[in-house]
Amino acid sequence: MQLDRILQSQGFGSRKQCRAMIRHGQVAIDNATCADPFAEFAPEGLHFSVDGEPWQYREHAYVMLHKPQGYECSRAPKHHPSIFSLLPEPLVGREVQPVGRLDEDTTGLLLLTDDGQFIHALTSPKRKVPKVYAVSTKHPVDDAQLATLRRGVQLHDEPAPIAAANCEQIAERLIHLTLIEGKYHQVKRMVAAAGNRVEALRRIAIGGLTLPDDLAEGEWRWLEPADLERLWQAADA
Repeated sequence: MQLDRILQSQGFGSRKQCRAMIRHGQVAIDNATCADPFAEFAPEGLHFSVDGEPWQYREHAYVMLHKPQGYECSRAPKHHPSIFSLLPEPLVGREVQPVGRLDEDTTGLLLLTDDGQFIHALTSPKRKVPKVYAVSTKHPVDDAQLATLRRGVQLHDEPAPIAAANCEQIAERLIHLTLIEGKYHQVKRMVAAAGNRVEALRRIAIGGLTLPDDLAEGEWRWLEPADLERLWQAADA
């Protein structure tokens, strides 16, 4: 594949912009500057750098982001900064999308990709991919509330009660709630229906993939092959 096409596919701009970058000496292959935009390379596994920043060719982008509070999962945010402001321009340029959204006041694990099939697999209600939330409550959680969440609560505009796939008490005012659906404000509405109130909400796992302890709020990283395998297995279960 020609170098200008490789850069374009990785989100570095139009072919014209990529050609200009290459001709200006901004691109290196294996630490050697390449000024020929039409030079041919095998893209799979190719390591290159742009303005000294290392990159690797990836047919699709799969990343995780530790979403902070006060960010919207939108390219056109209305009231708060966009999560896309936390990502490097090439990822934004290749139009990665969130795999399910989090409210602006919800923090935690957010996946993003440019693979539509991957998004569908993890968000389709038919796949029932589990998502685990750490829920901090206003009032102490009692056994009756836990039982109600496990049994199911009736939410407004929903035809049938909705139950948590799992509900575990971690501390007096902290529970881990596992859901296999994605209704509007579902965790907050379920906890309210059980007689309590959500004070803070953080997603800590999706399909067996847990938010890493060493990934700080606002930081992102590539998903590893083992991460992707775990997620696909959850979607195919």
